[in-house]
Amino acid sequence: MEEKVNILVVDDLPDKLLAYRAVLDELEQNLVMVASGTEALKEVLQRDFAVILLDVNMPDMDGIETAELIRSYKKTAHTPIIFVTAYADEMQTARGYRLGAVDYILSPIVPEILRSKVRVFVELFRMQSRAQALAKSEAARAVAEEATRRSDFLLRAGRALSESLDLEESMGRLLHIVVPELADLALLRIAVDDGDVMLACGGARGDAIRALDSLDALPAALTQAMRQAVEEGLPVAVRLAHPAAFEGIAAARAIPVQSGNGTLGVLAVGALRPDAFHSRADQATLGELVSRAAMAFENAKLFRSLKREMEKTRAAEEKLLDANRRKDEFLAMLSHELRNPLAPIRNAVEVVRRLQPADPRLAWARDVVDRQVTHLAGLVDELLDVSRITQGKITLKREPIELAKVVAHSVETVRAFVDARGHQLSVALPPVTVWVAGDFGRLAQVIANLLNNAAKYTPEGGRIELAATVSQGQATISVRDNGIGIDRELLPRVFDLFTQGSRTLDRSLGGLGIGLTVVQRIVELHQGRVEVTSDGAGRGSEFTVHLPCMTEVPVGAPVAEARPAGPALAGRRVLVVDDNADAAETIAVFLRMEGHEVKSVGDGYEAIASAQVFAPHVIILDIGLPGMDGYQVARRLREAPQSDEAMYIALTGYGQKEDMAQAAAAGFHHHFVKPTDPRAIQQAIAQFFEERPGKPVSAALRA
Repeated sequence: MEEKVNILVVDDLPDKLLAYRAVLDELEQNLVMVASGTEALKEVLQRDFAVILLDVNMPDMDGIETAELIRSYKKTAHTPIIFVTAYADEMQTARGYRLGAVDYILSPIVPEILRSKVRVFVELFRMQSRAQALAKSEAARAVAEEATRRSDFLLRAGRALSESLDLEESMGRLLHIVVPELADLALLRIAVDDGDVMLACGGARGDAIRALDSLDALPAALTQAMRQAVEEGLPVAVRLAHPAAFEGIAAARAIPVQSGNGTLGVLAVGALRPDAFHSRADQATLGELVSRAAMAFENAKLFRSLKREMEKTRAAEEKLLDANRRKDEFLAMLSHELRNPLAPIRNAVEVVRRLQPADPRLAWARDVVDRQVTHLAGLVDELLDVSRITQGKITLKREPIELAKVVAHSVETVRAFVDARGHQLSVALPPVTVWVAGDFGRLAQVIANLLNNAAKYTPEGGRIELAATVSQGQATISVRDNGIGIDRELLPRVFDLFTQGSRTLDRSLGGLGIGLTVVQRIVELHQGRVEVTSDGAGRGSEFTVHLPCMTEVPVGAPVAEARPAGPALAGRRVLVVDDNADAAETIAVFLRMEGHEVKSVGDGYEAIASAQVFAPHVIILDIGLPGMDGYQVARRLREAPQSDEAMYIALTGYGQKEDMAQAAAAGFHHHFVKPTDPRAIQQAIAQFFEERPGKPVSAALRA
């Protein structure tokens, strides 16, 4: 009976040491159990070990540090070390293999796998021991060389298999490792999510890997052995009665490929020699190689699953982005479509106002309609603003602007609403002139939104404080109120799109929950930030805007104050073109009341035909016309002598800067966004002809 060999097990947990003993007692070898790296170092100096099982995660001195010290001793420089760990990342694994580790075992351990790995090194140690005992003989040297060769082979194989996370590549590497060094033929069948994969590599036909569709092409004995190995989880040896029938193979061995999660597949190796794979050393080497391959395949399958999940996640993200884009496009189109019916309503209100009805109830109804149209137009503007911002279509007109003027303009914008609710509004400005680089209209919109928000959410008779300060190159504008405040749960999300606090069923406070989103985005476009604080419900809130300010501003030419437009010049012929009959007729009625001769038509073709006879002085064109848009109609009208010198006014639901630029390029003198106050159109007409008293008028216009 052969002498027992020593196996060193190092783990700081007593329960795990008991588990190791229960698993390894079956090998009938001398087990040495220690609980620390220090004790392990003492043991390796006192005796020789066939293999060392070393826990990576230990207090004081971990497994990697212990392995470094073990390798520093000449006596144990080549003692096989198997690391046991619950988790092994790439850096830790690479470091372990540099220290000469022969393998990594993931816990919880699989008893059969652990025994198989340890049994390999027990056999190798015995071979080395016999070789040392018979060192003087050629046979002993051959045994020692064989043991060394097998140890080096397993080390190289383990590294090669661990270098790839691609399943097919790892399978091919295993086949190339087996053939021709261990066998003349190798067959590998691995189960994957989308079906079994079988590869074959034959030494007699070169190293090319070829695919096999099924087991039907194999000898029946080999097929049965492969199935039996998978079912029983144990290697199965087989002799082929007719070697010439299949690649000349006389003997084969089927080895199950197992991991902690079960059986992954089976490896079948074949040899031309009938006595191949009989020695325990050959069987142990094959078993160890397959164990390492199983770990590589498991990692590759895990990586493959992870890649698929990531691809699904990316696909889901793309769908969300597409849905968000469609939402933005919908908001933009909705805003445009809502403007069209608002225009005739506002025009009709102005017509009613000019008629000055004697009945006070009619005047009251007119004012109600006017207020609600103005409110609805504001909501549409908010929708359009947030749509432009989220699509990145807002461009700022940056110029040096005085902060005090921005504040004054904002206060004037909301003054009527603040006074109507009986609030006390105080404004405090810095004693010095503060200049910022930005868009006057957009910054005024920010402050006005915050003031409007404070007035809306503060009970009547409340207090609102607006304060502007400057310090260290930064301007700060704060709006504080003593209103209903903000709940602690809502505070982190107050700037999110469509976020609102709790509302009563009557929704008396109104709004869409997008005003603060617009504020935040505009401030960010100015390289600033906005913050909010509140002590909770009923304790008011404070919004603070921080903007970079300018230290010096170049002095430009003085800007002349705009003079008010003179009285309207009556008697102009005005052609109104709009496919919305109500919009066209209401603006026509208003302009007739101003003394103009007005003709309204519904499309571009009718406009071109009418202009030849009507010879208009002013052409008011809707841009979104059917068949031929307003830009095309304007260009066609300019080609006719009857309308080449007329005044062109664009009236449209599209109000972005690129729309205005396109209107200017098409020759429009003014660009109005629906719903437009008809008085503004009348003022533009009057100013246009006042500024051109000496301009020649074509014969068509004089007619």
